Amino acid sequence: MKHRIYLSGPLFSEAEIAWGGRVKALLEDLNNVKILWPHEIASGSVEQVFSANLKAMNECDLMVAILDGPQVDDGTAWEVGYFFSQGKRIIGIRTDFRRAGEAEKSKVNLMVECSCLAVATNPAQLISELKRLLD
Repeated sequence: MKHRIYLSGPLFSEAEIAWGGRVKALLEDLNNVKILWPHEIASGSVEQVFSANLKAMNECDLMVAILDGPQVDDGTAWEVGYFFSQGKRIIGIRTDFRRAGEAEKSKVNLMVECSCLAVATNPAQLISELKRLLD
């Protein structure tokens, strides 16, 4: 079975797009996966972008969520919640070393963190977590 992975994360600067592209390339090296990345999915009106991204999430069985920043991007947080509400699996990646949650050991907001099966702190850990899920 080919897994479809939705790559969620902020896309509002060249740096965010470059990082998303790097994560996408790492994911594409995994066997038997197809990556759907909002940066490549839709353009047009806000309604068209929303509909295309919603369709892509509905077609995917896994999500990788980029959680870097002082706070998780609000669109990414919405997508994580939507995906989680469908009972689908989410792996986060947060390379940002700033604490961004409520408790001492929190990585991000507890609602986002608890929606993820794991929050990797580097690309190698992300790939390791995904390989475990895909086997």
